[in-house]
Amino acid sequence: MCAHCNYQNLLEKAGVEPTANRLQVLAVIGGNDAPLTAAEVFATIGRFHPINRVTVYRILDLLVRHRVLERISSGGRAAHFGLAPNKYHAPHPHFCCSRCGAVICLNPDSLSIDADNLHKTFAGEVDRIEVLVEGICRNCLKQRSNH
Repeated sequence: MCAHCNYQNLLEKAGVEPTANRLQVLAVIGGNDAPLTAAEVFATIGRFHPINRVTVYRILDLLVRHRVLERISSGGRAAHFGLAPNKYHAPHPHFCCSRCGAVICLNPDSLSIDADNLHKTFAGEVDRIEVLVEGICRNCLKQRSNH
């Protein structure tokens, strides 16, 4: 659980009723240092509380729609979910391992994105910028060098 975020307040500010299941989904995602798939969220909650898989998917979709969570692309694999940028979580790029599929949060300062230049050259309205770096993670590199 993120020590800074008050999940009930996040939901209320987004206009979403803070039900027990929604709070559990946020606690699981906020308590991880990397984005999770819906299956991982379902499995984690299921260890402690009974919950329907479809309920988890519906909650994730709802929280993405209300910008409490963000859906992170992961190179054709299952989407991952993380807390949407807020006052405690700056927008940041993600790394996706092309071997194991792991998605890792990168430091917000690791890549600079000049949205001002985008706004100067693109006449449309930008709601969100997602940066995904693909490659091979440290663990997969270690496994490859050990064989």
